[in-house]
Amino acid sequence: QVQLVESGGGLVQTGGSLRLSCAASGSIFSINAIRWYRQAPGKQRELVATITSGGTTGYADSVKGRFTISRDNAKNTVYLQMSGLKPEDTAVYYCNALTIETGYWGQGTQVTVSS
Repeated sequence: QVQLVESGGGLVQTGGSLRLSCAASGSIFSINAIRWYRQAPGKQRELVATITSGGTTGYADSVKGRFTISRDNAKNTVYLQMSGLKPEDTAVYYCNALTIETGYWGQGTQVTVSS
């Protein structure tokens, strides 16, 4: 079992920055990758960024150059640094931990970007 707790969401103006955190606990050793997803009202959940256990990162085209995913192994925490935020980035952001057997989700954190 893996438990995930997201934090860091909030209200920010267009062009602003936020840093989301995803703190993992439980069977940390079984995690192969952690991903950030987001879901805006009325839209499907969208993959935003991925970081693997080997440190490889990947991003959706819509956030490349603006978002950075990173991790602090000592704190068992993955971060999503978001800059140049746009109103279309408004969504609930979810952390997902992928293991061989299944995926685990956090509760989500709301990000709202005002125009």
